[in-house]
Amino acid sequence: MTVRLCLPFPHPCLRTPAQPVAEITAETRAIWADMVDTMDAMPGYGLAAVQIGISQSLAVVDCSEQRGQAILMANPQILHASGQFREHEEASPNLPGVSAIISRPRAVTVRYLNAENQIEERDFVNLWATSVQHQIDHLAGKMFFDHLSAVKRKMLIARAEKLRKRQ
Repeated sequence: MTVRLCLPFPHPCLRTPAQPVAEITAETRAIWADMVDTMDAMPGYGLAAVQIGISQSLAVVDCSEQRGQAILMANPQILHASGQFREHEEASPNLPGVSAIISRPRAVTVRYLNAENQIEERDFVNLWATSVQHQIDHLAGKMFFDHLSAVKRKMLIARAEKLRKRQ
């Protein structure tokens, strides 16, 4: 098991769009394995490669109750989003100690390159949809708090900074 360190915000990698993945290789599979280990150690529902300093468009998501059901994605793209929204408290290991209620589409259809080098389209709902959207945001250089108003975002970042200085 290899648990990777998550980059602290405001590391530039977190604000830089990830590079597309041309094909799934043994190296890609090793990165995904480390990402799943890191996600499970947090514990969290998903992880994007940029969060651990790898600028490749790779994400893992596992919202199952028993775990071990991780979906491995390269180059994920939202094809369709529901007009119905759901709120969920989101956080990030890159900005520990803070969270915010974010409203996102309740369901999404996502196209991605899977572990078998095949293009796959899959529907995600509820927590799975929230986590997938959260990871796709990371791969685009966005953080969950970018969905907040400027005032709320500034307060959240200031609170995280205050917590970091106490440690």
